[in-house]
Amino acid sequence: MRTSISNFQDEEFDVVIVGAGVNGSSSAQHLAAMGYKVLIVDKGDFATGASSRSSRLLHCGLRYLAPGRSILDFVIHPSRLFTALRMARQAMNSREKFVLSTPERTKCLRLHFPIYLDGPYREWQVRLAFKLLDLMGSPKVPLNFKMLTPAEARDLPLIGKLRDFDRLQSVAAFDEYQFEWPERIALDALSRAEQSGATIRNYTKAELSSVRNDRGWSVQLTDMLEQEPPVTVSTKIVLNMAGIWIDSFNQSGAPHAKRKIFGTKGAHIVIRLPEEFRGLGIATLNSLQLPFYCIPWRDLHYFGPTETSYEDDPECIRVTEDELEFLLCEANRLLPSLDLKRSDIIMTWAGVRPLTYDETVPFGNRSRTVHDLSSEGLPDILAMTAGPIMTHRSAGEEMAAHVKQKLAPRNTTQKVEFSLPNIVNGFDNMPAHLSDVLLRRTGQGWSGPIARADIESCAQELGKQLNWDQAQIADEIRLFEVEWGLLYAPPSNASSARLI
Repeated sequence: MRTSISNFQDEEFDVVIVGAGVNGSSSAQHLAAMGYKVLIVDKGDFATGASSRSSRLLHCGLRYLAPGRSILDFVIHPSRLFTALRMARQAMNSREKFVLSTPERTKCLRLHFPIYLDGPYREWQVRLAFKLLDLMGSPKVPLNFKMLTPAEARDLPLIGKLRDFDRLQSVAAFDEYQFEWPERIALDALSRAEQSGATIRNYTKAELSSVRNDRGWSVQLTDMLEQEPPVTVSTKIVLNMAGIWIDSFNQSGAPHAKRKIFGTKGAHIVIRLPEEFRGLGIATLNSLQLPFYCIPWRDLHYFGPTETSYEDDPECIRVTEDELEFLLCEANRLLPSLDLKRSDIIMTWAGVRPLTYDETVPFGNRSRTVHDLSSEGLPDILAMTAGPIMTHRSAGEEMAAHVKQKLAPRNTTQKVEFSLPNIVNGFDNMPAHLSDVLLRRTGQGWSGPIARADIESCAQELGKQLNWDQAQIADEIRLFEVEWGLLYAPPSNASSARLI
């Protein structure tokens, strides 16, 4: 049962974490294991933001080693090279640790990077990039890099459908890994955090009070599900892990806090390709010379992402008509013989990357950054930007290290466990809506449209657990269909209703 929020009135915590995506959840896991009294809240369900809308790749960091317009970009700006190498090493380390400790949550893919004679990268550059990645990685989780000739590539399913074989110099093939269930990554960390003593709440909005006293910060909590008065808790330290909502939370306590987030939108389209293409994918550049993928996903493939600035409604991030047309055009440019049509698109999704705002970097800085907001009138408040899902464990470690510099833990440190938790009771059995089960607890909504009979069956079973009457069950079915139609259906089929 969900604990009444009134029970939290005047409770004191060491750390309050705002935002229960993968990075916030990992921070809660590490801090609770270190002996801190932790509260983590999210105004929606767990991992409903960028964590669930990513490209799902536990990627090796190849794109970090791509220079700007030419290799001279790294020569002229050596700091960019050092940052690229640091982030690529971070990616390879995260890849290795996650695959070895949690193989059940990953799936190995074979990706292929085509190198064209008139393309921006030469074969020697790609070979050098993979050599660097091999040196940064471990033989326990190899890249299995191989350079294919055009003749070898032509004989492969899917890869043989690439455009312009007459201008193809070679194809770099390598192993990549995918998060089979991104939301589950956050839920696993939260379960471990709870086992270490952390308090976990979804559908709980946090706002920062402008008043700070000897007990620390006052944080107002509002239950988004129940008609209860808000309560106030105190905390020594606040971690703002709210992704694209970071700035709005900071400004709830300091209206003049500086901007930290630059959001870039990534849109995807999902298509069912022939069965012989399963497990094979393509990593390339689109017509704008930006990263573009054809990635196997379960028995489907998705194409994307886009990369455009986003400053619209953060509560309703969806693929637009223009984005769909662009992605379909790029998919046909990549694989022209497939002649993909709009009717082939069975699902879409979009997310916004919470990159670091930097006036010198037009589309946001991708370097993960921890901001100490003391200089902005927010002492003992830390925020993280540009933390991708693949490095969430090191992000949790980093945030915990920053907290330790400010505050000693009150309890004995425990070992941080990464094996799959044994979930019986606790927060994981507390979904509030049907969409929480179909999208976050089971991930079924990510395999395309769900048959109405299956939606109704799930709603009836969940209704038994949550004591819903038939009217509530009908409402939940309607709300799920509105949410899925609004956020995941192709635009022409999308519901015109506003998501509540």
